Amino acid sequence: MQRSVPQLGDHVMKVYETYADTLFRIAMVHLGRREDAEEATQDTFIKLIEKAPTFNDAEHQKAWLIRVITNHCKSLLGRGWRKREVKLEGVDPLTTDNAEDHALIELVLSLPVKYRSVVHLYYYEDYPIREISEILEISESAVKMRLKRGRQLLKLELEGEEL
Repeated sequence: MQRSVPQLGDHVMKVYETYADTLFRIAMVHLGRREDAEEATQDTFIKLIEKAPTFNDAEHQKAWLIRVITNHCKSLLGRGWRKREVKLEGVDPLTTDNAEDHALIELVLSLPVKYRSVVHLYYYEDYPIREISEILEISESAVKMRLKRGRQLLKLELEGEEL
């Protein structure tokens, strides 16, 4: 009788099934394009395999993955080739059936990156301010300020559309 021994690939597949969608959404918020978000998600799991860090619990693992993909997205946005690329007109980076959801996602994506990531983690991933500060490695007051300014920018945009 053979015993099945858990392997690294099994663990990574479980982690992938659990967190891939969340990481993809975070990457979409930062990068705005499906192809780039998919690549960033893959790179995050490659880092998980390469580094094989030990985690205290599932929340610690999730926070590590979010921190890695956030930092990876920031580094992608800072690369020279990305700054010089030309956006294609009319290309829809997101697909959703609800027009209202689509409009709101577009508004969130139009925010500067530092506000966009905090708004996404708070409203879409339901993280409390303390955990967002740990994930992004910024102070809680910085998270609160970015949330406040992000909300103000969204409010201005929403009020502008209603006029």
